Amino acid sequence: MKILITGGTGFIGRSLINLLLTHAHQITVLSRDPDKAHSLFTNGITPLNDLQALTPDEHFDIIINLAGAPIFDKRWTAQRKQIIRDSRIKLTEQLIQVIASMQQKPELLISGSAIGYYGDQGASELTEKSDNRPDFSQQLCADWEQAALAAEKYGVRVCLIRTGLVLGPEGGILKRMLLPFKLGLGGQLGNGQQWMSWIHLNDWIAIAEAMINDQRMTGAYNATAINPVTNQEFSKTLAKVLTRPACLPLPAFALTTLLGEMSELVLGSQRVLPQRLVEQDFEFQFSHLQPALTEILSQ
Repeated sequence: MKILITGGTGFIGRSLINLLLTHAHQITVLSRDPDKAHSLFTNGITPLNDLQALTPDEHFDIIINLAGAPIFDKRWTAQRKQIIRDSRIKLTEQLIQVIASMQQKPELLISGSAIGYYGDQGASELTEKSDNRPDFSQQLCADWEQAALAAEKYGVRVCLIRTGLVLGPEGGILKRMLLPFKLGLGGQLGNGQQWMSWIHLNDWIAIAEAMINDQRMTGAYNATAINPVTNQEFSKTLAKVLTRPACLPLPAFALTTLLGEMSELVLGSQRVLPQRLVEQDFEFQFSHLQPALTEILSQ
């Protein structure tokens, strides 16, 4: 199949493309840095640096939309928040315009989202049917999803993948946490009771594969493991796997001072369950945190 991927040079996108290449798909990667794309994928991909370069007679069977400026890299100023929104929503709107102009429409659009869609909801169990509570992340995800769903009016099947905290080697939240925990300087954040809905990278990739192969799948899916944990439990488990102590908690006021509004990402709580995946008999390879961390850290 011919597949167009945005955000393909990111942590998740790299792993997804490497898998798709093993199945001999033809991959086009939208990237502002074609040289980087070439260096990451030595063969089998075609770099694209501008959606406007696509002509109406261009055809892709599948479009996978993962692009977006990093949400945790810089403090949330008004300017930064606009960059975060534009890199997701405006790009998705541009993709819809490209789809509208195509003489032959793609069969499927898989579009990124996140469990931030639900907002901070404490210990409440959240499924795809749950209501949300508004904050910046919630509005960002809701608008991002709405932009993607516009593809349905062109007969395109749309799957929205509400991603939790992705755990894998060489990227994601684990990369940020490893150094202090390896040094024995890790600990819970705030009171540690906020829920962390995580997923192993391999399971995230498998969900994307399922969306490609199963035409029954449509709409929003929570890409999280079936057993979320509190931040306190996550911290203790990571320390245990690393055989280090986890005795240096970081108080909530310190995080709020350091991160400002962005602190909602680490102090907010989302106890998200992948109800729709379970109902459709998706089999998780990693359902519990300790085996997932053990596998990742053994690489």
